[in-house]
Parts: sequence; C-alpha cells; structure tokens
Amino acid sequence: MSASDLPLPTLILVAIVVLYLLNSIKILREYERAVIFRLGRALPAPKGPGIILVFRPLDQMVRISLRQEVLEVPPQDIITRDNVTLKVNAVVTLYVVNPNDAAIKVVNYVYQTSQFAQTTLRSVLGEVELDELLSHRDRLNLRIQTIIDQRTEPFGVKVISVEVKQVDLPEQMLRAMAKQAEAEREKRSKIIHAEGEFNAAQKLVDAAALMATQPMTLQLRYLQTLSDIGVEKNTTVVFPLPIELLTFLKKLTADVTPGKNA
Repeated sequence: MSASDLPLPTLILVAIVVLYLLNSIKILREYERAVIFRLGRALPAPKGPGIILVFRPLDQMVRISLRQEVLEVPPQDIITRDNVTLKVNAVVTLYVVNPNDAAIKVVNYVYQTSQFAQTTLRSVLGEVELDELLSHRDRLNLRIQTIIDQRTEPFGVKVISVEVKQVDLPEQMLRAMAKQAEAEREKRSKIIHAEGEFNAAQKLVDAAALMATQPMTLQLRYLQTLSDIGVEKNTTVVFPLPIELLTFLKKLTADVTPGKNA
C-alpha cells in the first residue's frame, strides 16, 4: 500500500504530525540552556545543549545564556563622606549559574542586577572619602562586588567582578587637587633642600674640628684653592687672607719700626 493509496484526510493528518514533530525540534548551542514549562510547571532540570523536543502548546521554552555578560552601570551622582559631589560609573561582569532560578524568580535578571549595582554603588561610595575612593579603588570594587553577588545569588546569577570605570570630578575640585599636589611637591623639595643644608653644615663642623687640631691644614687648603683658581686662567682672583696672617704681619711691621728700635 503506497502513500498515494491513502485517503486524503489521512495524508493531511500525517503531514500535520510530521510538521508538528519538525517544529518541536529545537537546537541549543553549547552556551544555552532551555527552561521548559510543561503545563505551567517548570521541569526540575534545564535541557541542552544539543537537540531537544518542545511539544507545544503543552511545553513553553525559555532560553538562558550561560556566557558572561558585561553590564555598564550608568553614571551615578554621589556625595562622598567629605561632601564632594561626583559622577561615577562602573562595569559589572556576571553570568547565570542556575537557569531555572534566573527564569522563574526574576522577570529580567540583567535589569535587576543593574538596579542593584546602581543602588550599591551609591551607598558604598557615599560612605567613603574622596581620597579613599581614588587610592583604594580595588578594595571598594571588591566590597561592591560582594554586596551585589549576595543580592543576586537567590535568582541564580553570579557577579564575578565590579570595576569603577570613571570618576568625574568638578572643575573646582580638579584645580584644588592640582594646587594641593603642587604644594606637596614644594614641601618635599624644601625638606630635601633643608636636609642637604643640614648635612653640609654638619660636614663643615666636622672639617673645622679636624682642622683645628692641625692649623697647618688650613694653610694647605688655601694653597690648594689658589692652585685650583689658577687653572681657570682668571684675570681677577679674589682670595681671602687669613686673620692670623694679618696679625703676624702687623706684629712684624711693629717690630721693625725705627722708632721702636731706637
């Protein structure tokens, strides 16, 4: 008995069954899972990847991706603990660990996570000062990530990282920070210069104490300085004359004065 011998209603019925079975075949990629609702009740385990059968209208399928998703948190107006107004945005990386919970317990897990990220970003950064926000960003990222992950865990979403992307400071605050940085650099330069002067003075005191034990070393130092000046071929030489030498010359001239010899 061939297909042409079958009555027309039977052929139509067979064609409908074949089309229904073909339409029931669904192909899921490696990173996809299907949450099946059979007569309104979710099956215990998600299906996929590969070929699955979804018998409509008894079954309804919700596709859930297991790949990581990057969620950009829009800029948030934040007032830090030291009353500085900022605009801060962040990037949240997440993925689904439980497809059933992500499909059943929340309408849109991406939107829900975005709202949690916005409120957590404002509350956490509002408790710190500006200097802590700028210098301890890694610690704040970890704290924000932990809080968001605890709030998304009930609906099967894992938050693996949160990064504060950009911090927009007011123009007045930028100028104030530039002045502060310049003052800090000037302070450090003055401290270094003062330390150098102190060390130089200490060395001079040590050298003077050493020369005081041997007065002849001062004369040798004078001669060495004069020799160094002569190498430069200067036309004018200003050379200090020791006070002891002036006293000796004065005494010598007084001894050879004719009036005193008489």
